[in-house]
Amino acid sequence: MKRTSIGGQAVMEGVMMKNEDQYAVAVRKPDHEIEVKTDSYRSVTKRYPILGLPILRGICSFGESMYIGMKTLMFSSEFFLEEETEPDGLEKLAGRVFGDKSDGIIMGFTLVVSLILAVAIFMLLPFFLSELLKKVIHSYTIRTLIEGLIRVSIFLLYVWAVSRTEEIRRVFMYHGAEHKTINCLESGEPLTPENVKKHSRLHKRCGTSFLLIVMIISILVFLFIRVDTLWLRFICRILLIPLVAGISFEFIRLAGRSDNRLVSVLSRPGLCLQYLTTKEPDLDMIEVAITSVDSIFDWKAYQEAMRNGEIED
Repeated sequence: MKRTSIGGQAVMEGVMMKNEDQYAVAVRKPDHEIEVKTDSYRSVTKRYPILGLPILRGICSFGESMYIGMKTLMFSSEFFLEEETEPDGLEKLAGRVFGDKSDGIIMGFTLVVSLILAVAIFMLLPFFLSELLKKVIHSYTIRTLIEGLIRVSIFLLYVWAVSRTEEIRRVFMYHGAEHKTINCLESGEPLTPENVKKHSRLHKRCGTSFLLIVMIISILVFLFIRVDTLWLRFICRILLIPLVAGISFEFIRLAGRSDNRLVSVLSRPGLCLQYLTTKEPDLDMIEVAITSVDSIFDWKAYQEAMRNGEIED
């Protein structure tokens, strides 16, 4: 199978696909028409080559993915908000203070709050819970392993819980459509809903796998970086998050490009988690994903080059 640089994300009733500097989000509107928005974003790793070094590029990629993901998610949500809904207090205040830039300010604020909550729930809460065991378990190694198990358990419980809601289930179906479309493209088959439907809804480059790898890598990093003072351990958990994200990115990048047996085995937990975060899509959802790809990638020319042997793995 040939690999592309295409990645994506499910949004509300739609799919975002990104290829190089171009990305497109396609949304199935309430009137069943497909709305497409294309845009571009030049990564800071291209503007500042030093940021393209291993680990650093992963940190930048994570931040940029969060930004583009939030932006496209907000775009998709606009089609499903009641027109009569009055702006809330925060929106009114932002509008008066920042004017036309209020939407961007609110998006940035939402992103920051989301990151703070994620760090608190998935990084700091397991740390403090494991510290409660200090009087019973004196081994730092064992406590760190327990902390990691708590972290992974909270993450899996969270994913399972949100997957039970109808709204998130539909998002996960579009997530499956995204993966199936990329798998079909990389297999060399024409992108038709019927062809895409046959392919796997799992993919090695998935963000779900990345998050699980972050949980696992954090255990290894925290095992080797030890400090005695409680508040220093607390600070280290926060300061090392970018390093953990950077290492995890490198692994996901390798997994997406390699068929090595060991890499495939190490990728298996992330792929298994995708059985929760992806669902089988219907043909209408697959059509949306194909439309998103069509908007930023000439897949017919790409597959023709594949058949002519012009593209290497």
